[in-house]
Amino acid sequence: MLRRLTLIVIPALCMVFHSNAQVGDTAGVRKPLQWTLTDDYTTETSTDPDTAFSLFHRYRKTDKFSPFNAFTGNYGQPLYQVNFFDRITDPSRFLYRHYYPFMFTPFNPVFMDTRVPFTEMVFSYAGPREMADQTFRIRHSQNVNRFLNFGLIYDIVNSLGQYSYQKTDNKNFTFHSSYTGAKYKFYFAAGLNTILNNENGGITDETQLQSFEPRDVEVKLGSLSRAGSILRNNSILVVQRFSPGHAGNKGDTLSEKSSPPLTGTFSHIFVWESTRRTYSDSYPLSGFYDTVFISNTATFDSLSERSIKNTLRFDFSTNPARKFRLGGGAGIGHEFYRYSQIVPSELNPPSDTAVRKESNLLVKGLLFNDIGGNFRWKASGELFLAGFRAGDFSVEGEIMKTFGRVENPPSWKIYGSFSSVKPSYWYYYWGSNHFKWENDFLKVFRVDAGTKLTVPSRHFLLRFDYAIIDNYTGFGHDTVPFQHTGGLSVASLMLGKDFSAWKFHLSNQLLLQKSSNRDVLDLPLVSVKSAGYFEHNFRFRITNGNINTQIGVEILYNTGYYAYGFNPSTGVYFNQSSVTTGNYPLLTAFLNAKLRRTRIFLALEHFNSGFTGYNYFMIPGYPLNVRTFRYGIAWTFYD
Repeated sequence: MLRRLTLIVIPALCMVFHSNAQVGDTAGVRKPLQWTLTDDYTTETSTDPDTAFSLFHRYRKTDKFSPFNAFTGNYGQPLYQVNFFDRITDPSRFLYRHYYPFMFTPFNPVFMDTRVPFTEMVFSYAGPREMADQTFRIRHSQNVNRFLNFGLIYDIVNSLGQYSYQKTDNKNFTFHSSYTGAKYKFYFAAGLNTILNNENGGITDETQLQSFEPRDVEVKLGSLSRAGSILRNNSILVVQRFSPGHAGNKGDTLSEKSSPPLTGTFSHIFVWESTRRTYSDSYPLSGFYDTVFISNTATFDSLSERSIKNTLRFDFSTNPARKFRLGGGAGIGHEFYRYSQIVPSELNPPSDTAVRKESNLLVKGLLFNDIGGNFRWKASGELFLAGFRAGDFSVEGEIMKTFGRVENPPSWKIYGSFSSVKPSYWYYYWGSNHFKWENDFLKVFRVDAGTKLTVPSRHFLLRFDYAIIDNYTGFGHDTVPFQHTGGLSVASLMLGKDFSAWKFHLSNQLLLQKSSNRDVLDLPLVSVKSAGYFEHNFRFRITNGNINTQIGVEILYNTGYYAYGFNPSTGVYFNQSSVTTGNYPLLTAFLNAKLRRTRIFLALEHFNSGFTGYNYFMIPGYPLNVRTFRYGIAWTFYD
């Protein structure tokens, strides 16, 4: 391991020192601009490239999507967000909702604008060769001219796992392009996602953790099963916006003041997506499954969902230079879905491929108002007129107030929504070697309300969410879908605050949650992620350089609750009330270092394993990795 670390770190440091000697101080180079699109694809939303140094050892992409996650022990495998209000509820994302933070889809496109080419490589490695756990990310973006940009991102998560038959191999790629002219804007994003997981079904005896090495702990799906799942998702997003009036360039004050009192934009949005999940097992009669419907000799389940969506819309806005700005829009959309699956058959052969085609017709609307530069309200909604989701609707609204005119001003947002939505198609129809169902569920009616206060200069975040849900739908103790016809309410309070005293820092995230019915939905009352560290900047007068460092300890903890169980055959998390998880501190010691645009971390993850008990589970039956040394490095070039 030390040899691997030396081969990675020393060349990197040499390269950086060489680059510093040639280039000198590049602080004057403008950082790349990055943005995504709102859910209706009508507006750009600025985001920051992930080049931050502070707490760089938090390498997991999933933790940037939501800070608290539960998964089956090996990074890269399916997970769910502990924070109820961060979970994926969109019916069209059902098949990959437990992998969504890893993936590149039409729902999370990213675009850039760079004056100079931007390249970033991030690598991490942990464990001996036979249990190697590594991640790799490469990203490149550059402009052809000041309007046209091309870029790509390639993410790899490859881990053999500490426990038997736990290998994961995720390869996710996206190519994106944008043209941002004054009158015409074009966005293109293509995603290719492949996620392969071996499935071991969890361990058979938790007491073996006390005396066995992780590789020797017995698992439920062993060598005879060779069970595994493959998720493939491909997608294309094309957004075209044309503004026939004189719109001017963004940030051009003279152009904005001279633009007409009312401008309009015509948009066409095209989304194509294909998702397929397969599950295989060479030993269906191992005793792991309660039923076998198709074959006693081999399991090969397949679910497929394809969709084509087209939306035409018109949006208008008054002059943005005025203190009172009013805008809105309306659109009409069509969705076509094709579902297919291998289902049991009473004929010979004992299986068949069921294909179902559905379509939806919907209308969308938007209205917003900016008053001055610090106050805005917005309302949007959609209504399905015909098709599988006929009668579904959702309405969202928010009020936002910013304070001051600094670069990152404090802001206060109040938001809410109400919706009536039909659950995913897969809750209604399912066929496989071990499970089959047909249901007639009601629409899920949900009312959400919340508020969020952020003060970036103080590193402060306060977020409160509350929801009332009728006909809550999930997977029950028997691992098949259920619908709770009564009411359910959920409350959540998220608090983030960083403290500093001289060179000592404490970064805290606290989540409090409460469900009105623990039998339907159980949540940990308290979840905490806290990192305490000492930061020091070493300066070298001879070379006029410096290395910034952070050394500290991080804790991840949540109170006990009935966490979801995991069913590898269906790939879903389900309710269970026999085993609690939590009440266990997960400790990590870390050292972060930054030299110009090179970042390095060393981390001893879960260093308390074996000293604070053996209850290190997030999901029943799936223990977390034991003590592991990990290192990572990131190179960033944009000059």
